[in-house]
Amino acid sequence: MTNIIIAAGIALLIGMVGTPIWIRIVNRLGYGQMIREEGPSGHHGKRGTPTMGGAVFIVGSLVGYAAAHLFTGTAPTVSGVLVLFLMAGLGLVGFVDDYIKVFKQRSLGLRSGAKMIGIILVGVVFAIAALNFPNGYDITPAGPYLSFLRDFGPPIGPYLFVVWALLLIAAMSNGVNLTDGLDGLAAGPCAMVLAAYVIIGNWQLRNSCYDFALAPNCYSVRDPLD
Repeated sequence: MTNIIIAAGIALLIGMVGTPIWIRIVNRLGYGQMIREEGPSGHHGKRGTPTMGGAVFIVGSLVGYAAAHLFTGTAPTVSGVLVLFLMAGLGLVGFVDDYIKVFKQRSLGLRSGAKMIGIILVGVVFAIAALNFPNGYDITPAGPYLSFLRDFGPPIGPYLFVVWALLLIAAMSNGVNLTDGLDGLAAGPCAMVLAAYVIIGNWQLRNSCYDFALAPNCYSVRDPLD
């Protein structure tokens, strides 16, 4: 829990300090948001809005996570590194998409096919890696089981798991992208989703097979808080 508090504090500080600096840099370089001509006329006034700000959040998260583990002298977890890899990988796809928009001065960045290829490449690496790296109890970061409060049913197998993971990753990343593109409205929905994950993470921590290996009906999750 100490690692999470330190990482969140550092990431928040970098976001608060880095965002105004990034805005000034982007304005100086003329890297403003492009607006579709066929869109609502009210949106045309947003042309030139500083873009690619997600880079600040990603850097803040990476630095915060690394600094927290350095400060506490603990090793990063495989689950934490995988989640950060997924975030940074999808962030890179988004960064390229935005950069093409401002570089070519058009509202169309990466074409949908190219964007999906980027998402699939990152997602497949994440999904395959998540089924590996078992800990001392032979628990991997992800498992090929359906789960609610506990894992249940037969395993769906690694291939179907990868497909399922890709569906989740593509749906979530594009859903956030489209929601945010309306008017920067992703913060509210994301806050509610992340709040749900806080509850899930605490449930998994209190029922983890990693900490309570001999307990009946423990929840098979390797690094519940990461």
